Amino acid sequence: MRRAGSGRSAARTRTGVPDRPATGRVVVVSADIGAGHDAAAAELSHLLTGHGLAVDRLNFLSLLPRPLDTGVRETYRSMLRWLPWCYEALFSATARSTRSMELLRAALRPAVRRVLGHLPADTRAVVTTFPFANQLLGPMRSAGLITAPLVTYVTDFAIHPSWISPGVDLYCVVHELSRQQAVAAGATAARVVRPLVSARFGALSELSTQAARQRLGLPERARLALIVAGSWGIGEVTRTAAEVLATGCAEPVVVCGRNERLHRRLRRFPGHVLGWVDDMPTLMRAADVVVENAGGLTCQEALASGRPTITYRPIPGHGRANAAILRRSALTSYIASAQRLGPALTELLSRAGDSAADTDARIDMASVVAEVMSPTRGRRRREPGPTSEQTPMRQPPQGDVPERSG
Repeated sequence: MRRAGSGRSAARTRTGVPDRPATGRVVVVSADIGAGHDAAAAELSHLLTGHGLAVDRLNFLSLLPRPLDTGVRETYRSMLRWLPWCYEALFSATARSTRSMELLRAALRPAVRRVLGHLPADTRAVVTTFPFANQLLGPMRSAGLITAPLVTYVTDFAIHPSWISPGVDLYCVVHELSRQQAVAAGATAARVVRPLVSARFGALSELSTQAARQRLGLPERARLALIVAGSWGIGEVTRTAAEVLATGCAEPVVVCGRNERLHRRLRRFPGHVLGWVDDMPTLMRAADVVVENAGGLTCQEALASGRPTITYRPIPGHGRANAAILRRSALTSYIASAQRLGPALTELLSRAGDSAADTDARIDMASVVAEVMSPTRGRRRREPGPTSEQTPMRQPPQGDVPERSG
């Protein structure tokens, strides 16, 4: 698990390449809710600076008026942990109702002026990794308040309507089924890209499984099943660990993330229980198989590492929606019952080894951003007026932000 933000983070951080002048500025908008959105933004920032671009990072939640800033994060966390059925109902209801997104845009509208204050005049592209950001920035783009291209990287496999908004120029997803779902949901343009995970997850030849286990103090000869549940340690983690142990196929290695209550509960569990882990590439290298329950960035990391991956007891809402896509795509082995867990582990462990992940032919996000920033593409845009190189942002008219959402 990566280190997630805590509390009210600074709204903007700035990175760049100190040894050479930047060739343009990109604003990356994420949110410190869990760790996946921020981790994707951090990896994108790393890639963009490597391309000679200056990058500003914005924490979307810090741009919201109080109490929305902390309220969104804590409500989401509480529902996942204590009221999962409530989160499932809310996720399903908002997936069916276009009215819910209109209400969300209206609730976010007071943050427009603050957002504009954090977008430098030389911004040539804005990239989001958090769905609610689209519901604010998309209407601003449609209204001409933002004239730089607006791109989003979807951190899930499934496309919930909260990702889709008028004004977003391009949606970047990690699978063809996700692209089809985005288009069906109303995306004007969608493209399959390489996942925004560290290259270390794919660099398997640099570290053997045995060396990874020695580094982490794990048994060198045992079969190990790595159980992950996001930075918050959400879901039926205790039950999953017990069921993996009961199969007799592998020793569970459970990552509790920042869930200290879960860590204490599993203190006497006859497996390997970890709290917060900073070096996930090495831990995945040490495992023979990964068991995940959300289908988010951790799942993308496991797939990038080349480790066989099981989706088991997915969490409500986006976890189950992602599981449906993963099942159709056969990217992971979706296991629907405890009775099937043992045979699935046996099959995957028989194929486990030190083989490297396949070469990823998908385009990387930094190249996509460079394309949308190009002057040639800007001249082909449908809207009249100055190019994004001339005036990336316009101040809103007197009064509040435009009411229209499309």
